[in-house]
Amino acid sequence: MTNLTTRITALLDEQGVAYRLLPHSEPVFTVEAAVQQRGVRQEEMVKSILLRDRRGHYVMACVTGDAQLDPKAVREALPEEWKRLSFASRDEIMEVTGYVQGAVAPLCLPEDVPVVFDEAVGRLERVNISSGDPMAGLELRPSDLIRLAKATLAPIARSVAGK
Repeated sequence: MTNLTTRITALLDEQGVAYRLLPHSEPVFTVEAAVQQRGVRQEEMVKSILLRDRRGHYVMACVTGDAQLDPKAVREALPEEWKRLSFASRDEIMEVTGYVQGAVAPLCLPEDVPVVFDEAVGRLERVNISSGDPMAGLELRPSDLIRLAKATLAPIARSVAGK
């Protein structure tokens, strides 16, 4: 599977961004399965989580694979007109992003969906995201991912016991 093309790989190629394709032997929909299939560290994974506010606006929030998202912290990182956030449904994820739940990436999203990364993502040497296809992931530099996603950085991860 050296020639997989998705909206995301096309964007990366168009922008001249270096990345490494990490094929899976079977479809992957969880961080744990992706870590195992790709042979990477959990903290290098980027979980992309779609949230919706009460008025039907969406935001993509991303944390490292070993962290939990704090929706209240995401709300605080957004302009004041954003209200209480909740997790988008499986159908909303597909409708808004075009990706199946578990294979969502923070790239190639509608212009009106802001992207917020936890600050920890920017401190990594490399990150792993979904290719948009459950059969492969992508490894790239965080700076490229943040730039292409037009993301803001904020402390949006909930502290996990033992970390």
